[in-house]
Amino acid sequence: MMRLPGMVDVHVHLRVPGGEHKEDFRTGSAAALAGGVTTVLAMPNTHPPIVSRNDWNIAQEKAFSESLCDVFMYAGASAEHLDQLPALGEKAVALKLYMDQTYGPLRVEGLKALSDIARLWPKHKMLAVHAEGTSIAVGISLAAAYNRPVHFCHVSRKEEIELIAAAKQQGLPVTCEVTPHHLFLTSADAEHLGSLVDMRPTLAEQRDVDALWDHIETTIDCVATDHAPHTLDEKNAAQNPPPGVPGLESALPLMLTAASQGRLSYERVVDLMYTNPRKIFSLPEQPDTWIEVDPDAKYVFPDHPLYTKCGWSPFSDFPMQGKIRKVVFKGRDVVRDGEVLDYYS
Repeated sequence: MMRLPGMVDVHVHLRVPGGEHKEDFRTGSAAALAGGVTTVLAMPNTHPPIVSRNDWNIAQEKAFSESLCDVFMYAGASAEHLDQLPALGEKAVALKLYMDQTYGPLRVEGLKALSDIARLWPKHKMLAVHAEGTSIAVGISLAAAYNRPVHFCHVSRKEEIELIAAAKQQGLPVTCEVTPHHLFLTSADAEHLGSLVDMRPTLAEQRDVDALWDHIETTIDCVATDHAPHTLDEKNAAQNPPPGVPGLESALPLMLTAASQGRLSYERVVDLMYTNPRKIFSLPEQPDTWIEVDPDAKYVFPDHPLYTKCGWSPFSDFPMQGKIRKVVFKGRDVVRDGEVLDYYS
């Protein structure tokens, strides 16, 4: 049996407020625990979006009272709410800046607005950006111009990861994450999974996936799920199905499987899903928290009823190796062989 720390997911959509029919703090945190994740950072593109101190206070208090693991809320960057950034900077774990397509109203455009946000957000708090293609270069420029840390979410293309690698070589304060779906799926999978695997960024070509794996030991800092649940009815809608896939329960099993295949070490999995996320986002330690994994156990995912409220996974029927046997959270057994204990009490 292998003991690992409780994992950290720095990019999760828990749909509160406004999307509770897809996920809520209880179901999302249960899904996290079932997947060996004990700390979650929740995104602000909710309905309404979390762009004010009052909005953030309400959401964070609800997260604390309803979640089964630690859930910390992002604030959302908005050109119309620049006056809120100092107050939000005192409390929010990080600021999310949407520079490209997003499911919600938080996209920021224009050099002045982007510069104001990068300048006003406290340097000791992370500025996490949704940037694709040439927007990656803009994000790197903001890091260089304002000498402030910038974290790139869900990097998915060869040219993007290579540009970030070059920026790191120049000593610029940038970090990045990749998602399991961009590591384990390609655009070819969309041909048979259809709208179920429509997400932003979209699935990439094999050359892009290969480039991510080429940088998994060096350039990439974190693996984060971008857990973005929608109901099957929504995903199968004839017109405009929403982008996003769930991932909290499959991420660690996928990375353990890759480690069992020699694609990276178990130590590197811990770096990507615990050590680096905790350091980059200055997260508090969790006392008496760990997970137990049987690295030799083989099974077909999922090996338990899914806890995410949406009830499906793009990785259903995937063969996995590395079974989560137990999760201990702050001294309490909370998961045993896929079952979240006391979930229904």
